[in-house]
Amino acid sequence: MERLHNSVMNYAWGSRSAIATLQGRAHPTEKPEAELWLGAHVMAPSRIGDVKGEALGDFVARQPVAALGPEVNAHFHQLPFLLKVLAAEAPLSLQAHPSAEQAALGFQRENALHIPLTAPHRIYKDANHKPELICALTDFEALCGFRPVEETRALFAELKVDALREKLALPEFAIAQTFQWLMRMELRDQHALIARVLSALDQLEPGSRWRPSQELAHRLHSRYPGDIGVVASLLLNHVTLRPGEALFLPAGNLHGYLRGTGVEIMASSDNVLRGGLTPKHVDVDQLISILHFDDSSVQILKPSAGSEHVYDTPVPEFSLSRCDVTGPMTLMRLGPDILLCTSGSVTVSAANQQTLKAGESVFVSHAEGLISLSGHGTVFRATVGR
Repeated sequence: MERLHNSVMNYAWGSRSAIATLQGRAHPTEKPEAELWLGAHVMAPSRIGDVKGEALGDFVARQPVAALGPEVNAHFHQLPFLLKVLAAEAPLSLQAHPSAEQAALGFQRENALHIPLTAPHRIYKDANHKPELICALTDFEALCGFRPVEETRALFAELKVDALREKLALPEFAIAQTFQWLMRMELRDQHALIARVLSALDQLEPGSRWRPSQELAHRLHSRYPGDIGVVASLLLNHVTLRPGEALFLPAGNLHGYLRGTGVEIMASSDNVLRGGLTPKHVDVDQLISILHFDDSSVQILKPSAGSEHVYDTPVPEFSLSRCDVTGPMTLMRLGPDILLCTSGSVTVSAANQQTLKAGESVFVSHAEGLISLSGHGTVFRATVGR
């Protein structure tokens, strides 16, 4: 079992207090701290022991069968998941992630075009897909998937914006056509539509069910003025997770995190296709080619009952669970694990023993056998799919 030193990623939308508070550091921090990465991804690998220690990916590569187990090593040849603490003080971009096939083709295509991995217009940073799950540590506000079309029809009808009403009147009105129309609109037309929509939202009746949409649209516009994502967000489900609740985001799901702190797990990839609410590169054609336009209500995940609360997901790369430790408990053996303590003090026992405080973490190799926990606190466990 190896104690990890993990990298903090400084993105503009991050918090100056959430991750520092978790790790017991002084705050506010000099820069916004958006994500704490725990894993072997080459962009910001965890290191063994301290900042100068061996990269976790190199540690795994030296002893792949012992670290990953024979089955995981044969299937993935690397640690297949990436764990993060995400702290959003401001809205992130609207974004989606490709399927495994789309990622492999996109990575191959951009390599053939000799686009540097660090180029701002590079989309596919690796050949992996990026399904993900976010579990709220605080109230966590998000946009997730296209809302039921009848709800969008009702909103457009109440706004009485001519351009949207014309879309509503079309017999073939559908989410896909509306989103593509918005994204491909001329810039000056986008700006005019945004102004009309914001004005219409301000004229809603005091008791309108769409008042939260008004507040959100103005909040997004204040952060990203003139960005068509302000209007596109009205097509999406708007949800607030309570602590302990989670969302699973498969390939092709358009989403955006708005504010809050959560534990996030994903396949080990950094492939992001953006659709607005960002100064970064947006490739409309590529985004539309990977999106799923199915409309439905959000399915909020609740964990399984028992001492280890598991969030059920359909992917083989990862599984996330939460352990509320109040005394000795043993975890079922699955494969390589990263354990992150988010509160209290918990002792982890496997081949050796480590005591974790909030913000501290360990990597446990497959070969170490059963994991035992004791003490009082909360530990999140990242491992392979169940």
